[in-house]
Amino acid sequence: MTPRRRRLVLVLGILVGVGIAGALALRAFRQNVTFYFVPSQVAHSHLSPGEQFRLGGLVEKGSVSRAPGSMEVHFTVTDLKQQIPVVYTGVLPDLFREGTGVIALGRMLPDGTFQAQEVLAKHDQYYRPPGIGQKADTHGEPRDPALRQTPPTASAILERPAAEQP
Repeated sequence: MTPRRRRLVLVLGILVGVGIAGALALRAFRQNVTFYFVPSQVAHSHLSPGEQFRLGGLVEKGSVSRAPGSMEVHFTVTDLKQQIPVVYTGVLPDLFREGTGVIALGRMLPDGTFQAQEVLAKHDQYYRPPGIGQKADTHGEPRDPALRQTPPTASAILERPAAEQP
């Protein structure tokens, strides 16, 4: 076998190996992907009853009910177009409230109810960690006038005389 033919076989072997590794990685990734749907998409899709996915939307006001003496919670998730009833057994997150965003991981039951295994509550874009929320208003601007001073722009710094620059 000539050196040129050996190089060609080696290159083809490497390409086949990379292709097989890529295909196996994509297959493993596809098996671990969990899709995210809103109630309108669930209502118009053909999801099988045992397929696991994430359901996202708002907790409908007045829909949260608990069974007395049980950890089971029933509520409805809506996207303001469609509603999906959800049943969850467990402790709900602290941010879980009616009218707030929620993402639930689980499966559809044959009766059209979503059986959640995990519930995550979402916060709005104005969330502030404790302590910072008191220093800023709801739009992120500091309440204290001394903190409202804007830092100098790059052009303002470059225009200063060399003696004034830090």
